[in-house]
Amino acid sequence: MAAPAGNKFWLLRSSHGRNPIFPSPDALEKACQEYFDFCVENPLEEEKLFCNKDGIHRATIYKMRIFTKIGLCNFLCIGTSTWEDYKNREDFSAICARVELIIRQQGIEGSAAGQLDPGITARVLGLAEKRELTGKEGGPIEQKTTMEAGPGLRGVLSALAAASTSGPDGSGTGGDPS
Repeated sequence: MAAPAGNKFWLLRSSHGRNPIFPSPDALEKACQEYFDFCVENPLEEEKLFCNKDGIHRATIYKMRIFTKIGLCNFLCIGTSTWEDYKNREDFSAICARVELIIRQQGIEGSAAGQLDPGITARVLGLAEKRELTGKEGGPIEQKTTMEAGPGLRGVLSALAAASTSGPDGSGTGGDPS
């Protein structure tokens, strides 16, 4: 049986929608700091094999774990759209902007120090080097291809040219039957 038209049952509920995951900017900031701490305390591990006179040795190489917005959202158990919602809220916008700056800074500094792959970092952070190439006075680029023949090839080309200008009978018609 459907509720009667014009009812006000909705006024009886205790809350309107679910409670936010982070009730305050301080709670979000604390959770973001936990993500950063997790990344620092749990670097990526790579197993390498080394060979020397004593034989083959195994070693674990620890690599910096890059901070990413996707990694942060996974750690916080929220979607990227939820992060954008928090970012658009006036009370959360400052902490979200600061967190995104920290993520960018760590990626750039890690790449500059050689601890992160610069190409991957640039793609993750949306950095790009763009070059606009134009020709004279902003016009299209003109491409000219020239080839120079070496001395040996010049002799062959000269002989071919001479043979084509003089016919088989020496008439100079190039062998044209007409």
